[in-house]
Amino acid sequence: MTHPRTPLLRALLLALIALLAGCAVSRQDVRAARVVLTQSHALYAPPPCAAPDHCAAPAALLELARANDRASTATAARNSAILLDDPDAALAARLNLIAGARYSIDVQTYLWSFDDVGNLMLDALLRAAQRGVTVRILADQLFSFSNVGTLAALARSSPHLHIRLYNPTFDEAHTQPLQWAAGIVCCYFRFNQRMHDKLLLVDGRVGIVGGRNYENRYFGWDPSLDYLDRDVLLAGPVARIMRRSFDVFWHNPRALPLPRLRDVNQSLRVTGAEGPPWTPPPWQDAARVAAIERDAADPAWMARHVLAHAMPVGAVEYYSDLPAKTGDPGLRSADKLTQHLMDVVGGAQHELLMQTPYLVLSDHAYDLLRRLHRERPALRMTVSTNSLASTDAFAVYAISYKHRKRYIKRLGLQVYELMPRPSAEMSTQALGADMPAGAVASSAPERAPVLSVFDYPAPLLTPGPRISLHAKSYVIDGRIAVIGSHNFDPRSDHYNTENGVIIDDAAFAQALRASILRATQPDNAWVVARRDNPPLLGPISRVLGDISAALPIFDFWPFRYATDWQKKPDCPPLLPSDPRFRQCYEPVGDFPEVNLSGKAIYTRIITAFGVSFSGIM
Repeated sequence: MTHPRTPLLRALLLALIALLAGCAVSRQDVRAARVVLTQSHALYAPPPCAAPDHCAAPAALLELARANDRASTATAARNSAILLDDPDAALAARLNLIAGARYSIDVQTYLWSFDDVGNLMLDALLRAAQRGVTVRILADQLFSFSNVGTLAALARSSPHLHIRLYNPTFDEAHTQPLQWAAGIVCCYFRFNQRMHDKLLLVDGRVGIVGGRNYENRYFGWDPSLDYLDRDVLLAGPVARIMRRSFDVFWHNPRALPLPRLRDVNQSLRVTGAEGPPWTPPPWQDAARVAAIERDAADPAWMARHVLAHAMPVGAVEYYSDLPAKTGDPGLRSADKLTQHLMDVVGGAQHELLMQTPYLVLSDHAYDLLRRLHRERPALRMTVSTNSLASTDAFAVYAISYKHRKRYIKRLGLQVYELMPRPSAEMSTQALGADMPAGAVASSAPERAPVLSVFDYPAPLLTPGPRISLHAKSYVIDGRIAVIGSHNFDPRSDHYNTENGVIIDDAAFAQALRASILRATQPDNAWVVARRDNPPLLGPISRVLGDISAALPIFDFWPFRYATDWQKKPDCPPLLPSDPRFRQCYEPVGDFPEVNLSGKAIYTRIITAFGVSFSGIM
């Protein structure tokens, strides 16, 4: 029987959605905004450089790409790859390439913040556009460019700077809280399907692909939480494939230019042609901004920290899911990267090494790994991931915690969870070579969570900054390397578009393998292994734990199949299968270094709903 209030509630909800959605921007308003921009460009935009190269600065990375293009043939492409683990090198490489661009710069990203890193990148891109370089920025709308006035100012500043937002909620740049709610209720699939790709492409010759978005914490500049992340720079013909992929997204109907966004359009028309152009805001850490700009412009620094790591690589393939994936989550032909990732993982014979921030396997990934474990019992499968203490998404971690037995016993995974304050070596990889471990990277306040249920770190026992894993990388049999945006989780499989590169080259794969394994060392990670039976209940506890883990509503049993272990001093690193493991390792609890208070209970409550939420995390 329908509750008498149900029709009224539905009517109110529909009215709310209609009010939030409003009307699409009229053609007349779009034309008016474009007239404003034309007039603003006449007022503010400096004349572009008349030189054929648009006054580009020398850039050895682009010279490397041009040399590879000249050496390539129709049947044998020559590419070079640079592993960008160090965040200083990753940011300096981007700035160096932007300054050296002669014709075009294409940027595709999931998140762009107006903090030091985000503003530094915008300022560099605008300067390139003012030289006459065509700059195209495509960002997913949900977590990018939330300040409408700043977007309007950027649009006024150069006719060569083009910004589009992908899949905007109700055709607006900024999503209001009520629009969040309405988007989930009325348009769940469209609202939930995001463009998660990360790509920087310069002159169609050099591309950077990986896990980093444009925000302080992805480059070691956040005072409270920084990411251990990774990119790969590719110089050579493979960049042409990246260009074609970017064009597909750029021309997709969901990629809306600024004049077609209701709030930006209104801002442009209200402020008029004399509205303010872009000027970089005061830097939160001006000294660090000056230092990275100086390094990026220094050929000797670039040669030592970036070019010295260039490696000629064998077969290189770039893949990106198609925008059609977000139009139909069941359209398998659109899952380009997802399908190829599953194919290369399924071919593992001896070793599968995975690094992912969220150990939440999709059904497809779980079935694949279970088949590998059953058919190839000698295959060693190692996972580097976050602990509850290091993750910035404890609700997602709760799902991983719920399924520990499945992952450890049924799949045979060797799981290592990153410590929030690892060794100096790992801290340097996250914070940059010039930042000592535990140092405060900038004076910026901690980013407020958009939805605290899904994106909020658990409190630690001691105050101070922490490091969280964000890299998404895989090595198969020490020969095939995969770096990209794919998290090997349900969102990456079914909702988000993802991109990445697959490199079939033993030398590069070994370099990536060494980088991932550093995060699994005893000073950097806890080992997740079978716990000893509780003394009172023994095997009965395991039965109750299995029942509890299978419940969709509440996960009540506190004694789980597996817990975290830490190596004792003066012992060698050992696998959990080694007979000496319990002599050399001691259990440190399920959530080491976390100040549980009420959070332990909260985590278990979230676990109860985790299976239902897994599709939107």
